[in-house]
This record gives sequence, structure tokens and C-alpha cells, in this order.
Amino acid sequence: MSGGGNNVVNKVFYATSYHPIQAGSIDGTDVAPHDNGVRRALLCYNAGLYDPFGDSKAAGDPYCTLFVGRISHLTTEDTLREAMSKHGKVKSLRLVRHIVTGASRGYAFVEYETEKEMRRAYEDAHHSFIDGREIIVDYNRQQLMPGWIPRRLGGGLGGRKESGQLRFGGRERPFRAPLRPIPHEDLKKLGIQLPPEGRYMSRTQIPSPPRRKGSVSDREEGYYREEERSPVKREGSYHGHRESERAHRRHNKDKEERSRVESRSDRKERSRGREDRYGDKEDVSGSRRSNHGEERPHKRHKHRRLRHHRRSSSRDHHSSD
Repeated sequence: MSGGGNNVVNKVFYATSYHPIQAGSIDGTDVAPHDNGVRRALLCYNAGLYDPFGDSKAAGDPYCTLFVGRISHLTTEDTLREAMSKHGKVKSLRLVRHIVTGASRGYAFVEYETEKEMRRAYEDAHHSFIDGREIIVDYNRQQLMPGWIPRRLGGGLGGRKESGQLRFGGRERPFRAPLRPIPHEDLKKLGIQLPPEGRYMSRTQIPSPPRRKGSVSDREEGYYREEERSPVKREGSYHGHRESERAHRRHNKDKEERSRVESRSDRKERSRGREDRYGDKEDVSGSRRSNHGEERPHKRHKHRRLRHHRRSSSRDHHSSD
């Protein structure tokens, strides 16, 4: 493939896994390290010298944690917490400081209560200002990006031009569209991930952080960005939404059927209880009829006695006259 077509020349793409040589390349097509930092990172990468989960201070849920960089050295934990709380409820915060002097190293890790709040801050807090400094926000690549090598070992992503150690493939500094054919065979021999052909994005698009398995889709969470939409994504989300609606209707139908069955069983239980108390159904109905039959003659006899008493009293009255 020739990477310099007009359709992709202004596009960028992002890395989903880390490789030191690829990260040191502006378009992800380099096959050899170009500085000592990349060589050092490649050594750690091949020898497995870096453990991303070996930091005892890196506690919390990585899917709810954000990396915040380029923080002013005057910014304190309280100021940072207040600024990041605008995007969600902060569960924990760690401003990285020098182990000897205690001075701020200019970056921090902020954990939110939910993944939804983390994603809101990931989108809204990027390039915001705290204490007059423009910060950058990224997901926790240390624990979520396969093959990650930190900056102190020659890896990392981003960087400033004056530092002389730029690293590409991340949110702040994505890969550019290849300006020459991608050397597929050479990259495969070195075990370097191939640049994602056909999945280019514009610079205004927001790359989505990785999701935990079985999490809710972007559409259900309400974070479905217009510029990230593609016909395939729209179709999949639409059908997924329809499937969830059908499942919901089936659940309601099953619930109504269970309630009807339970109501019938309750009626049977009540009738069974009456049978146990009064005997057979026929006896129950018969006893009711017999009771009514006994009450009616009793009332008729009472009325007859009253009429007989009135007649006798009236005859007595006339005789006295």
C-alpha cells in the first residue's frame, strides 16, 4: 500500500499496543531505533524488565483512572482535585512527587468512582487549564496498553519538540499517514505491530479508551461522538439497541405470564384451604344453602307471630269498647 494518497494524507491513527521502535517513528514504519532512548526501551521490552503492575502505589481500578500530565509544579493535590471534580466524583488522587525533595513531577493519576465519569473527564478535561497551565489527559496506559514502556526507560508517548525525544502513536501525538509503503515483512520479522490501514481518523476525532470486557456500549452511555461514527458502528449499535429492546419486552412478557400463573395458583390454594376448613365443595355450598333455608323459615315464623299478636290485641280493644 502506498501511504501517501490524497484520501489519507491529512489523517492520523493511534496505537493500540506499544512497541518502542514503532513509537519512535513518525508514521509507525521504522524498523530500526534512531536514538539511545529507543534502544534502551527496546532492551527492556525484549527482556521483559518492566512490570506495569509492579508499582505498589498504582492502586485502584485502571479502567476508572486517568493520567494527567503537564501539571504546574505549583499545583497541589487540593487544587487538582477541585479541578478534576468538575467532571465527576473523584475517588482517589495521586500527584507524583520526587522521592527525595518532595517536589511535584508534573503528572498525576486520578481515579473516578465510575468508568462513565472517567470517560467524561477524558473527553472534557483534555487541554483545560489548571493554575494557568494547559494540561493533557489520557487513559491509564501503564496498565491498559500491552507492551507499555515508561518514559524513564526510554519509552512513553508524546513529548515536547525541544526535548528531542518525541514518541508517537498516542492521543497527544498520533501517527501520521505513512509517506512511503509500509515494510510489512520487516515489521513482521521484528514483531512490530502493523499500522492500522483503513482505520484512519481526523485530528478532530477523539480516540476511545479501551473498555473492560462486558461493559456498556458508547451509545448506551451517551458518549457516542458524531465524528467517531462509521456506517458499521451505526448499524451495529442500532441492531444492538433493537436487540436490547426485544429482550426487555420478552422479560416483561415472561414477568406478566409468571404473575398470571401465580394468581391462578393463589386462587387454587385459597379454594383448597376452604375445602380443608369446611369439607367438600358440595358440603360447603350445601351448608350455605341449608343455613339460608333455616334462616328464612325462622323469619317467616317471627312475622306470623307479630301479625297474630296485632290481630289479637285489636280484637281485645274492640271487645273492650
